[in-house]
Amino acid sequence: MSPHSMESQHQPLLDQYGPLIGFVDYRGRPVHRSSSGGWTAGLFLLGLEVAARFAYYGVSSNLITYLTGPLGMSIATAAAAANAWSGSASMWPLVGAALADSWLGRYRAIALATVLSILGYGMLALSAVLPPLKPSECHSHSINISCGPNSFQLAFFFVSLYLVAIAQGFDKPCGLAFGADQFDQSDPQECASRSSFFNWWYFSMCIGITIAVIVASYIQDNIGWGLGFGMLSIIMIPAFIMFLLGTGIYRLHVTEKKSPIGGLCRSFVSLARTSLRIGTMRFKEEEEEDTESQHARTHRVSEMEEARSILSLFPIWATSLVYGVTFAQITTFFTKQTRNLDRHLTSSILVPPAALQSSGTIAIIFFVPIYDRVIVPVMRKISKTPSGITMLQRVGTGIAVSIVSMVVAALVEIKRLKTAREYSLVDQPDATIPMSLWWAAPQYVLIGMADVFTVVGLQEFFYDQMPDSMRSLGLALYQTILGIGAFLSSILISCIDKITSSNGETWFSNNLNRAHLDYFYLLLAGLSAVQLILFMYFSRGYVYKKKVDAL
Repeated sequence: MSPHSMESQHQPLLDQYGPLIGFVDYRGRPVHRSSSGGWTAGLFLLGLEVAARFAYYGVSSNLITYLTGPLGMSIATAAAAANAWSGSASMWPLVGAALADSWLGRYRAIALATVLSILGYGMLALSAVLPPLKPSECHSHSINISCGPNSFQLAFFFVSLYLVAIAQGFDKPCGLAFGADQFDQSDPQECASRSSFFNWWYFSMCIGITIAVIVASYIQDNIGWGLGFGMLSIIMIPAFIMFLLGTGIYRLHVTEKKSPIGGLCRSFVSLARTSLRIGTMRFKEEEEEDTESQHARTHRVSEMEEARSILSLFPIWATSLVYGVTFAQITTFFTKQTRNLDRHLTSSILVPPAALQSSGTIAIIFFVPIYDRVIVPVMRKISKTPSGITMLQRVGTGIAVSIVSMVVAALVEIKRLKTAREYSLVDQPDATIPMSLWWAAPQYVLIGMADVFTVVGLQEFFYDQMPDSMRSLGLALYQTILGIGAFLSSILISCIDKITSSNGETWFSNNLNRAHLDYFYLLLAGLSAVQLILFMYFSRGYVYKKKVDAL
């Protein structure tokens, strides 16, 4: 008999099947462990996540192709625009999480996000189909060449695009937090299941992403952008219905009457005032203080401790930002880098450039079960801790793997440029270079493995270390690492482009055969190495919120 089953036998029935503290159902009634939450509820949410990631990456994975194609942008401008959009999609979660934690609730936030997503993807489809909204095509035989969208078409496209980004603000922090809420951390079995849920959540994400980068990118490149965008809206509808079908068994976290965000702001102000007190300040307290004032003081001290614990997360957050920069390359320069390689799967089937992103997500799909079922048990025996390695050790391992990924990407680019010179294709930017597409697969696989460590580790870390009432905000903080990383990537590209273009040959030339993405990748590898050193320094001194979590 397993330890978990023995332990559950010794627990009173009231503990096992009584109402759960801090959770209610959708009608505000108490919920019981036996009839709510757990993996049954989690499966409904995992299904929605597969569809949501399919739809989102159906846009993001091939966005740079649409920007440089129908919208006629330069490579540097398109990369900056794509990074700005993905960055905003990762920054909106701060707003969505604050609203969910203080007012809306995670369940309703997810429902709102899904409705906004369906609307946004539908508008994107219209922007690519309807003549008044569709960008005009270039015609080289015309006397006056007119191509690209007008101002109204651009405005409609970007409004649609950023509506999707706003939807991500509610979905990204609340989806995973709501899924984790389905597991009671006070129960040993459910606590272990919750840790596993983070792995399988990312596994489900990658299922959706893999299908998107293979199917959606192929349809967009070979059939049409209207269908490619429209099917994203259609696929979300049955997923939303499935999510609603699980409403009766979801555990909803009880939202506090007072805004946790407002309380946090007050605690930061109180903490700042306390820190500035010096010398003879009024610390004399009357012994006749009533119970209410004593309670208020205790509450204020508790809030200040929460503020200190959140501030302690900042060094970890700051020393993970460069990872967000490397992460941004997957859907931008990695995709452009492979466009002119030999993409023939057979003599008649041409692989879309964005489809190679599937090699990274497929690696994740295979690696997550191996990590969860093989590596963790082995490391658990060695380290004598339930998770095998600590959350921060997991993040640091991923950062190290991402450095290797950037170095490999640079080596592949050096090989590509060398091949272009050998075959005299330097000044033929549209020519196919006789170098297989699969040369670029290792960099995708490595960055995928890095994600299993870093992304999942950051998700669990920021969820676990935030106060219970602000866990959506914790996952939003993790998202800002990717969001600010994307913005930093955009700024870095713009600065490097401006500096290097003064010499006549920019690193990001529209003719990639004269560009130097290899230099850029090596720069990112160097920045990541510095980041890893700083991350290790701060993580060694970090004290986990709960002793049981100091894994």
